[in-house]
Amino acid sequence: MTTASADIIDLLAGIAPGDALAAVRDQRAQARENAQRSFEALLEPAEPGTFPLAERYAVAAFVARLHGFDAAADFYDDLLADEAPELATGVAAAAAAGRADGPYGAYREPDLAGESVEGPRWEPEPELTAALGGRLAAALTHAHLLVFRPREARAAALQALVDAGWSADDIVSLSQLIAFLTFQLRVAWGLRVLAAAPASAATVPPASAATVPPASAATVLEGADR
Repeated sequence: MTTASADIIDLLAGIAPGDALAAVRDQRAQARENAQRSFEALLEPAEPGTFPLAERYAVAAFVARLHGFDAAADFYDDLLADEAPELATGVAAAAAAGRADGPYGAYREPDLAGESVEGPRWEPEPELTAALGGRLAAALTHAHLLVFRPREARAAALQALVDAGWSADDIVSLSQLIAFLTFQLRVAWGLRVLAAAPASAATVPPASAATVPPASAATVLEGADR
């Protein structure tokens, strides 16, 4: 596991030791450590069990591509190519087919119905499902749902994973992984934006939102070492 010694958010954000933003992140050392530990637990666990590294990297590469974050897509593509090169083309094709602008979806609450926004409800074509395998295809469909239509995440979506062979524990890990990736990519992108405005970066206070994981990320960490 070649990424164990690297701070992945720094890597994705293009932050080198000694950079101003490295010092900013150091002011919240626990937040930095927790984000790194989440990566290690969810993307490179010592014992991945029935949710193998190949599937974890495939989901990560897919989610990074959906976010349009080229540096992150390259990083996770490389991990996937090392672990399961036969999946790389299919994952890239799935992400290209699933690209959209979001978030969107329909609210169930009557008072929020007016804020519903239509968008594509994506799932792989049969040929792509055959290339990826039904289990991974279902995981990518679920990832697309959580990235673009989180307000529509309901029991039927979980049942689709069960039908594709996902266990309850692996479904929890998959959902944690997708939530963590969304957090990780947004933090890294925000740091890139700050890096492009160095005068502003020098004045970022210690409690910068760019260095503090939200509650959902803390939940990911708490459940990651199951």
